[in-house]
Amino acid sequence: MSVPGISFNDGHQVPWIAFGTGTALYQQDATEAVKIALENGFTHLDGAQMYNNETTLGAGIVASGKPRSEIFVTTKLTKLQSGQTAKTALEDSLKKLGLQQVDLYLIHSPSHHQGPGRLGQVWKEMEECQSEGLTKSIGVSNFQPQHLKEILEVGSISPAVNQIELHPYVWKSLQSVLDMHAKHGIVTSSYGGLSPLFREKGGPLDPVVEKIRSRLETTRGSPVSDGQVLNKWMQQKKILVVTTSSKPKRIREYLDTINVPDLTPEESDLIETTGSKLHKKFFVSQLRTISSMIVVRLKLTLPSNFDLLVIESQWFRLNFTRGPHHYIVKSLRRKSPIVQWNFFAATKNGV
Repeated sequence: MSVPGISFNDGHQVPWIAFGTGTALYQQDATEAVKIALENGFTHLDGAQMYNNETTLGAGIVASGKPRSEIFVTTKLTKLQSGQTAKTALEDSLKKLGLQQVDLYLIHSPSHHQGPGRLGQVWKEMEECQSEGLTKSIGVSNFQPQHLKEILEVGSISPAVNQIELHPYVWKSLQSVLDMHAKHGIVTSSYGGLSPLFREKGGPLDPVVEKIRSRLETTRGSPVSDGQVLNKWMQQKKILVVTTSSKPKRIREYLDTINVPDLTPEESDLIETTGSKLHKKFFVSQLRTISSMIVVRLKLTLPSNFDLLVIESQWFRLNFTRGPHHYIVKSLRRKSPIVQWNFFAATKNGV
């Protein structure tokens, strides 16, 4: 199955849909998942240094038997350690991946490179990676307009892509970012694009997606899924979609989106206007504190003699101490650079 491409502002092309190796594959052996994705038609693999699985991503490519020339590989720059540069970090990634060059290298998050002029400096290092042939294209991820402005002011190359959380429930809030993308020819890439379907079931978008799905299925004369509706919405907007699944059937379904009939302009507008009724992000990349205190609600009732509450997951450990009306964060230990959670807080009397 041929995967259509999207043109970058540097002349290169990228397959419109990518298999992501974060989320469920974060810090996991990605060999088999990558192999299955490639065997079932994916040609674009989206990785990152932060995911800590680049070695097995490379092993999956080898295991698939697919020639390098048929595969588009993306990786992303994480927070640099002392003495590191974007170039040396990419050289380390290439060794892990078993490659001489990646197709796309992104700055994973502007929050990793803070300080006056720091983001611009890192972008110049990214440009060096491209000029030296370590990557064909360079771009960014999770950038807002102010971050894009900072690198555009000092760089000689515009980012080819900006990968952001994008779905109908954040579409309205992204207009300033999307306008800047259009102005500078930056491809918009989406992660979490199907989140409204399984992270917010019962939301205002559900009946709209079902109505459109039914119409598309009738027009096509064969099954169409809810996921294909949203993927089609993004594909028609020339958005680079990053998604993932461990199921071959679901992988083939995603790729089959190109064979689904187009949404009408009215259907596309309806998805966007309905999405604007609920603003909700599903991926939280950093923990922000307000007045050094976070109040959270847990769906449980705690005995009055509990003075310390500990919440722990694979991503973080939080220690709370009892305040007069709520629990106060005493300490936070993050187990990974990314925290992705639905956060509930603990009240004194429970819920």
